[in-house]
Amino acid sequence: MNAEQIYARLEHPFRPWLVGCDLEAIDPWIEVKPDGLADVARFLREQPDLWFDMLHCITAVDYFEPDEKKRAQVEWQPHLELFYHLSSLRHRHRLVLKASLPRWLDDQPGRLPEAPSVSRIWSTAEWHEREVFDLSGVKFLDHPDLRRILCPEDWPGHPLRKDFVTPPDYHGVPTR
Repeated sequence: MNAEQIYARLEHPFRPWLVGCDLEAIDPWIEVKPDGLADVARFLREQPDLWFDMLHCITAVDYFEPDEKKRAQVEWQPHLELFYHLSSLRHRHRLVLKASLPRWLDDQPGRLPEAPSVSRIWSTAEWHEREVFDLSGVKFLDHPDLRRILCPEDWPGHPLRKDFVTPPDYHGVPTR
């Protein structure tokens, strides 16, 4: 099944949640609203003709320009994007699901944006969501064990955020 056919399977039941797509990309992607992410993912996993049984990774990209002069030239508003790389081993097709989130929940700095967990759909998401939580600062709702995976529990901030500033020391040990 090609990307256009996969999109057609999603279009009728999930039209309100579909935001956009690029089906001609090297890695074809479909963007969904965050509140529909888990339902779309479950459909992709459970439909016999789709059977996306493998979640390769979840990544996050911080669309933020810290330099004020450069920020005035960008055409997008600051936000985070989540990317879910999926494939079907049985049917030999692949897809990237994408979702946009605000950088901060309710535009309040420090309040992490939220997305539904897909760990009950693909168990490997438990680790991937922890990594995105730790490094990019996304809270995954209903995750069974959402805690840091690479940084210490008391590490300040999220290192892959573009406005992250490395602290000068950590418990008295210089970090630079």
